Formats: sequence, structure tokens, C-alpha cells
Amino acid sequence: MQFGERVRELRESKKFTQKELACLLGVSISYISKVENEKLHFGDYPSEKFIYKLATELDADEDELLLLADKIPESIRKRIQDNPEAFRLLATMTDNALEAFVLSHQKSTKPAKR
Repeated sequence: MQFGERVRELRESKKFTQKELACLLGVSISYISKVENEKLHFGDYPSEKFIYKLATELDADEDELLLLADKIPESIRKRIQDNPEAFRLLATMTDNALEAFVLSHQKSTKPAKR
């Protein structure tokens, strides 16, 4: 999914018009339209600060929007810097191996049922 597509989906789920979202974010309607239609030039692409504000107004996951906008969230960037070898290993895994790893991790971190 593309960043703009996800923004449109989130905006529509909140029943906001482009005008309403633009007012909440302090930007023009045409900017929201450009974001949703992937018509931004590199220099116009949303900043991390704007994406955080957008996520707040749309009750969205900040990290998801940052990743869709090709921006690495600070918490992930720090983990990569602290342990680059682990991320190199993850990057070389096949899709199936990576999915199995994630599922295994999710199972091992779930709290036990009482």
C-alpha cells in the first residue's frame, strides 16, 4: 500500500473531507489531495513532524505512516544502529523464513493464559 492511499483510507474511515483534514493540520486542501494522489515532489513530501500530527488526527499508527512515507521511525533507526548485523540477517531472509521468525517471536512474547 502507498502512503497516500493509506492516508485517504484513514481519512475516509474517520468521515473527514479533505477540507476538514486540511483545516485540522493547517495545510491546504490541494496539499492533502497531492498527498493522497501521490503527486508530491520530493521537496514537498511530508516531514516526520507532519506525519506525527497526521497520525494523531487520524488515530493511526505513526510507525506505519512513517514507513509508508519511506521514513524510518526513530525507535527502529536506533535499534538498527545498535545492532546492524541483526538487521542485515533479517534483510537476507526469504519471505517465508521471515514470516516464520515473526510468528515464532509473537508466540514467545504472548502472555500466558490464566
